[in-house]
Amino acid sequence: MSWWAWVIGGAILLGAELAFVDAQFYLVFVGTAAIVVGLASAALPTSSDGIQWAVFALLCVVSMVGFRSRVYDRLRGHPPGVATGPVGSVLVLPEALAAGASCQVEHGGTWWTVRNDSAAALAQGTRVRVARVEALVLSVHPESAAH
Repeated sequence: MSWWAWVIGGAILLGAELAFVDAQFYLVFVGTAAIVVGLASAALPTSSDGIQWAVFALLCVVSMVGFRSRVYDRLRGHPPGVATGPVGSVLVLPEALAAGASCQVEHGGTWWTVRNDSAAALAQGTRVRVARVEALVLSVHPESAAH
């Protein structure tokens, strides 16, 4: 393959990644590898197509494995954590619960078993915070004690 085809292909891949596609920086490394192979084949015009493709593949794999996560994290930063599940949610008890006792509470359109994980009894209507989830049981503490 001629050197200019590698460079043009690499530029198209870089442009596609940066302008149109948010592919998590995979095309940046493929495009850069193509440009490097193009420049190398311009400097060494006698290299065969097989060697060019082998170098291209090697550069793609090594650059993605070795540098992609570091470059991506540096440029994009870490996304904020996503809260999944009911941990931290506030519920209102439909009935009084002694220490260690359980009842059923609707939360998020589903019925859950809620267990009083505090040492004190909780009155009906008490606002509680979900401390942890164990299987399908929500362990709760009084809202003021959970902070």
